[in-house]
Amino acid sequence: MSTSTPPLPRDNIAAIPAYVPGKPLAPRPGLTSYKLSSNENPNPPLPGVLEAVAAAAASMNRYPDMGNTALYATLAERHGVRPENLAAATGSVAVLYHLLQAYCGPGDEVVVAWRSFEAYPIAVAVTGATTVQVPLAAGARHDLDAMLAAITPRTRVVVLCTPNNPTGPALSHPEVAAFVDRVPAGVVVAIDQAYAEFDRTPEPVDGLALLAAHPNVVVTRTFAKAYGLAGLRIGYLVGHPDVAAAVRACALPFGVSTIAQAAALASFAAEDELLARVDALVAERERVTAGLAEQGWSIPDAQGNFVWFELGERTGAFVAACEEAGIAVRPFAGEGVRVSIGETEANDRLLTVAGTFGATPVH
Repeated sequence: MSTSTPPLPRDNIAAIPAYVPGKPLAPRPGLTSYKLSSNENPNPPLPGVLEAVAAAAASMNRYPDMGNTALYATLAERHGVRPENLAAATGSVAVLYHLLQAYCGPGDEVVVAWRSFEAYPIAVAVTGATTVQVPLAAGARHDLDAMLAAITPRTRVVVLCTPNNPTGPALSHPEVAAFVDRVPAGVVVAIDQAYAEFDRTPEPVDGLALLAAHPNVVVTRTFAKAYGLAGLRIGYLVGHPDVAAAVRACALPFGVSTIAQAAALASFAAEDELLARVDALVAERERVTAGLAEQGWSIPDAQGNFVWFELGERTGAFVAACEEAGIAVRPFAGEGVRVSIGETEANDRLLTVAGTFGATPVH
């Protein structure tokens, strides 16, 4: 047996930043702990979902429908597109991975707002391309003018996250429409709408309307957040048929499980309950942000199922205070903390911690 070193991966692999998942707290005697670190839906599965999952599990000895036939048919009808416009994968983040694999390689660039979803630079690095991070504007919003200025002949993809994870603000449809009009036709504009159901701004982005007029626009959505299927990993992209085909070509065969497909379809059947739950989470978000404002906090406009605390060097201390109160939150070292909207008791504890800790204005 050889004792030499193992084969080396591509140079860019060593440069891939690690994804840091939200972590639960260790059990604490006498105190119920709450995980507010992963933007999960705190509600149990929607009515009918568990039954659909159990039925689908009976055929787990068979491969899933690789064509996602029933799911694509339902999504196509709901969105007014054709199945050829769709590409599903194990979460919207996987769809983004496949999109970047299809369009990017060494020497290419991907423009993103920063801070935004931490998986973006990871997915870009896997392809060997370079991430161009454009700082957020005032209010922790995308600086669309600066993002346009960052586009070069090397740019292959621009990613817009609306509402933006982890800071919360959403883009408006008019400003994104004006942005897309100015992006070169050869550059893919990926509009990540993982939190679209929670957006209550007056003019939310209608990604489907944009892609109807611009073949370089794609929209990604997920069943993890509003639909509460984070543990089953299923999301999808809507785009021009050629773009969707390129994404499907990069996807893992049989990647979306039979159980996930069944759960997604069953969730559509419980849409009234889904919308009621989303409205309840939005109401809790508004209660929390109002409470924080009364305490003197300047929280960016929260349009997802989370709030953002810009804390700088106080980040670690705030995380420790939350942990002491039995709530796990998501820190971004030296920048701030994202806290998911969870159960009422968990949200109350957050308000108590924030009030005791003392507000830090957003600059």
